Amino acid sequence: MAVRPFVAWPDKRLRTAAEPVGTVTDDHRAIWDDMIETMDAMPGVGLAAPQIGVMLRLAVVDASDERGRAIRMADPELVAASDDLNTYPEASPNLPGVSAKITRPARVTVAFTDHLGMRVQQDFVDLWATSVQHQIDHLNGRMYFDNLGKVKRDMLLKKARKAR
Repeated sequence: MAVRPFVAWPDKRLRTAAEPVGTVTDDHRAIWDDMIETMDAMPGVGLAAPQIGVMLRLAVVDASDERGRAIRMADPELVAASDDLNTYPEASPNLPGVSAKITRPARVTVAFTDHLGMRVQQDFVDLWATSVQHQIDHLNGRMYFDNLGKVKRDMLLKKARKAR
């Protein structure tokens, strides 16, 4: 296992949809292991493979207080989302030094292929739900700030450029 470097914004890979995984292999499991180590080193509550330059639909999420409960997902798809919303501050190691409060559904159901290669559905709530949605955005070539209005997004990107 290894901590991998992050792709820096505005690298085009962060704006490119990742390729489907299909059948989970030992190579995918090794990438997941590196992703978890990288996520824990941030520290963060989730990571999508494109963030480290791997253009596959792989993600990990661990919003637990005690850590070590990471969920490995291949080809995750949002199946259902609640009408009730939560707002959390979101950020990305790909664009360090800035964050924004983003409002998303408080509960989601996601279908994904797990580390055993089984297609499963799981419900996520609160910070877990926010993190899963954030990672799916990355897999679709979107950044969290795409959920902001134009003025706030432009201000955030200007602040990020200044921070560099």
